[in-house]
Amino acid sequence: MAELLTGDAFRRLFDTFARTTRRLETRDRYSSPVDDRTVQQFLAGENLDLGWLAPWFDRVRAATAAGKRFERVRVVTEPLSDYKRYEMVVCRHTVAAGEDIRYLPRTRARELELPESDFWVFDSTTLALLHFTETDVFVGAELVHDPDQVNRHERWIDLAQQHSIPYAQYVERLPPRDRPGRA
Repeated sequence: MAELLTGDAFRRLFDTFARTTRRLETRDRYSSPVDDRTVQQFLAGENLDLGWLAPWFDRVRAATAAGKRFERVRVVTEPLSDYKRYEMVVCRHTVAAGEDIRYLPRTRARELELPESDFWVFDSTTLALLHFTETDVFVGAELVHDPDQVNRHERWIDLAQQHSIPYAQYVERLPPRDRPGRA
């Protein structure tokens, strides 16, 4: 495996792309100490401290104000887990910042034969394959510049987007228990 980008080196990808960054997100859960703490706040019915996400919201806002696009398709298992219900609350803020986030039920993703791994594609030229531990912790991104691999992943994102549901519409079709409440 190639060297993995982490930390500031990985974050720079989101500051240096020229036009679009697109993600296929397939995991049912993501874990980090701060994310896990916020999930516990959500489960306890407390107000969420999303200050740790302010740099991401600012990054998305600045990029989209400059005419760039952030796009993401989340593959989700239904009914939604507690983690995915929490993520719906956070998603409201990310969408407000300018990211186009869509949802695709896992059963449909399997019918479409989409991969079950997370990745970003930057400007249709750079593929970042995301690696995680068995306990859902992000360990880094493997960069790939091979045009054939980048194009294959772009086609998967295109297919996922064609069959996905925009955030606001997806929220409307959720049972009331799963709809995002306060943050």
